[in-house]
Amino acid sequence: MTKQAEPQRFEVESIATVVGGHSAPGDDYQGAVESIIRLHQKYSQETLAGLQSFSHLVVTWRFHRASPDDVALHLRSPRGNPAWPATGTFAHRNHRRPNQLGTSYPRLLKVEGRDLHVTDFDAVDGTPVIDLAPWYPIMGPRGGVFTPDYVEEMLSRYWAPAAEREH
Repeated sequence: MTKQAEPQRFEVESIATVVGGHSAPGDDYQGAVESIIRLHQKYSQETLAGLQSFSHLVVTWRFHRASPDDVALHLRSPRGNPAWPATGTFAHRNHRRPNQLGTSYPRLLKVEGRDLHVTDFDAVDGTPVIDLAPWYPIMGPRGGVFTPDYVEEMLSRYWAPAAEREH
């Protein structure tokens, strides 16, 4: 019988910062906004060589505007909508997670020096980027992919162009 592992504590350092794009977090209208992932000076431009050959990135980032007080380790309905089932913390994709990390798959437009120009990225200006890698479709999910019915309804406007947001 395998012994239950104890939680490990470790530090990570950001490798880049998001510049521009969304100015505030939002639940919808995340599409068609361009931003830059600016690699920190300690990493040479050489570390980005070859990345321009990929259409999309896998970006791990920190919800830097969230507070540890925002973590919600209990059942709750997505977006507070009682029409959707109450689910646990790890069935949500928002800042209320223990480590307050996000993962996104922005489209890479171009690489200029240490700047990765991207679109369809839901992090906001100033977001620390923990890691990035190219998206390899062959490394995506294996087998059939499914979600509960409410997810389609909940996210129907998520990637709508930001310009369509009602003011």
